[in-house]
Order: sequence, then structure tokens, then C-alpha cells
Amino acid sequence: MSELVHIPQHKLPAPGSRSIVREAGLCLALFHVDGKLYAIDDSCPHAGGSLVMGLLEDMQVRCPAHGLKFDIRTGCMPYGGGMRVRSYPVTVVDGQTFVSLHQTPECKTGRLGAF
Repeated sequence: MSELVHIPQHKLPAPGSRSIVREAGLCLALFHVDGKLYAIDDSCPHAGGSLVMGLLEDMQVRCPAHGLKFDIRTGCMPYGGGMRVRSYPVTVVDGQTFVSLHQTPECKTGRLGAF
């Protein structure tokens, strides 16, 4: 699999909104906040709730299933909590948008999908 996944223009969320994108075997929640795009896995590691459907406040999305919060910039839970979702850097090259599949940095207190 390529390290960069192209996101077609028609799948990008408008400013202030979000979209779900299925590309290259991934199911991503894309958020367009303050002129910047953020990409995280759409599935909450606790019970699989769709994060794109969650309430977004202060750069944190709340899972609609059980209320867990994840920072859309890092995928980490605020104040620890032991779980996280994978976050993906988003880049624009020559007007084309790409999500990088490079490993995301570890949270200070969390591991991917684990308590």
C-alpha cells in the first residue's frame, strides 16, 4: 500500500464540517476546522461508534456510543484514559489532498485501541 492515500476533492468536507471517507481499505473521519483538515480512524476503539457522527468541541470529538472523547489532531484522549484512535497527517500537494499512513506518535498516556 502506498504511504500516501489520495482523497478526491468531492469527498473533502466543506469548511466547518466533516465527512466519512473510504479509501485504500481505510474508513476515515475527516474534519475541516479553522481552515485545516484532520483525519482519524472513524471507529471508536471502545465499541466501534462512528466518530464522524460525534459532537465536536474544542478539537475533541465525542463518540456517540458512549461519550469517549478523542483529540482530532492527535487521536489521543484528553487527560489520558488509555485509548486512542489513529490520526493521519493531511497534506496538500499541487492542489491534491493526501492522507499519510506514517505511524502516528504515541500519546503520553495511551496506546492504540487498548485500555
